[in-house]
Amino acid sequence: EVQLQASGGGLVQAGGSLRLSCTLSGSTFVDYVIGWFRQAPGKEREGVSGIASDGRFTILTNSVKGRFTISRDKDKGTVDLQMNSLKPEDTAVYYCAAALDDGRDIDPLSSHAYAYWGQGTLVTVSS
Repeated sequence: EVQLQASGGGLVQAGGSLRLSCTLSGSTFVDYVIGWFRQAPGKEREGVSGIASDGRFTILTNSVKGRFTISRDKDKGTVDLQMNSLKPEDTAVYYCAAALDDGRDIDPLSSHAYAYWGQGTLVTVSS
C-alpha cells in the first residue's frame, strides 16, 4: 500500500522560508510523479508544484514561481518543496500526492491525476 508522509510545516513570518518534505513508502519511489497541493480555509485545493518520476520535469503554479522550488532525492526517497519569500497568502494545509507513472500524459497540477495522498502539513505565514 502506497503511503505518503508530508512534513516540515510550521509558523513563519512573511518573507521567511520553510522546506516541506514528502516521503513515499510501500512502493518504488522512482515510479511515481509527485505533486504538492495546498488548501487554504474556505478555498478549493490548489496545485502548487509537480515533479516527474525521473525528476527531469518540474512545474510550479504561477503564484509561486520564483519563490518555490521542487526537487526529489531518489536515494532518500523524498520530494522537497523549498518555499522562500513566503507571503500570508501562502498559508494553507499542504499535501503531497503521488501518481504512478505509467506513461500517460497527466496534468501534474490537477488533483484528479493523483491516486495517493498524504495527510497534510500546516503552513502559517504571519504578516
